[in-house]
Amino acid sequence: MVDGRRPGERAGLNRERVLDVALDLVDHSGTGALTMRRLGAELGVEAMTLYHHVPGKQALLDGLVERVLTQALPLDTTEEDWRPLLRAYAHGLRSALLRHPGVLPLVAARPAVTPAALDTVERCLRVLTGAGIELGRALHTVNSLALLAISHATAEAAGLGEEGPGSAEWLAGADPGRYPLLTEAARTGAGVDDAERFELAVEALLAGVSRPAAPRR
Repeated sequence: MVDGRRPGERAGLNRERVLDVALDLVDHSGTGALTMRRLGAELGVEAMTLYHHVPGKQALLDGLVERVLTQALPLDTTEEDWRPLLRAYAHGLRSALLRHPGVLPLVAARPAVTPAALDTVERCLRVLTGAGIELGRALHTVNSLALLAISHATAEAAGLGEEGPGSAEWLAGADPGRYPLLTEAARTGAGVDDAERFELAVEALLAGVSRPAAPRR
């Protein structure tokens, strides 16, 4: 009997499996280690087999961006109120990026171009415009939230402010006479929680969207 499955299917592969293993490889070794040959070895197949699921390296990288975006806002999300939806998107994107810090440079540099990634953006735009928000303002909002999540996650993954100059420990040793508020914050831990800071920024951005757009000069 003739087996009509493609080689990749016979190997028990599908596109989702290929992308998940690629994401795991980048998590552990960085994007520089991601090659079709290395990925094929991780999956136990020849590199050529992967081309049945991703046309090439660029499509593979686009797929990794897609994987993070769809983790941020699963396609089965049913929320129709724009504020909770965008909160979920922003916080979900930050969480997904912190789970996969190796992909951060990639997500920062590559636009969403795959159908599933564009579905995520389209979903947000549909809910925003359905609430009466002008399309351009809606797209600015979605992109601003994405940039906020990416930059915040990048700083968190790099450990900026955890130790050394500028950290709470470092500021605690500053001159309290000259910097009474900074040293108090350093001693008490006020304003140093990453999640709180991100939530404040998201809420400020959403509050701005709620206000009428300023007239152009």
